[in-house]
Amino acid sequence: MNRETLNEVLKFRDDRDWKKFHNPKDLAISICLEASELLEVFQWSAEDVQCTEKTDKIKEELADVAIYCVFMADACGLDLDEIIREKMKSNNKKYPIEKAFGSKEKYTVLARPDN
Repeated sequence: MNRETLNEVLKFRDDRDWKKFHNPKDLAISICLEASELLEVFQWSAEDVQCTEKTDKIKEELADVAIYCVFMADACGLDLDEIIREKMKSNNKKYPIEKAFGSKEKYTVLARPDN
């Protein structure tokens, strides 16, 4: 997410004086609630797990999740770019290409000597 978008999200919050409500606990709850709304888009979708006819709703709910993540990072004094890069370094170690390529196995399975 670029700095302009982050600033726009935070300005929206600050213009409404909502920062005082944004403690980590309530933001974590809000992230989960919005993620549940995203999941709801796929409920009862049977074989059509892509739900291409619901793209607008997917975009809306995914944006809500991302916005709350921006608020959470701000409340905790975290830089999203930095923590994502750190997590990607960790993921690269857990999921080396030579073991993870084309596999859906969790890193704990991939790390077994027989893999």
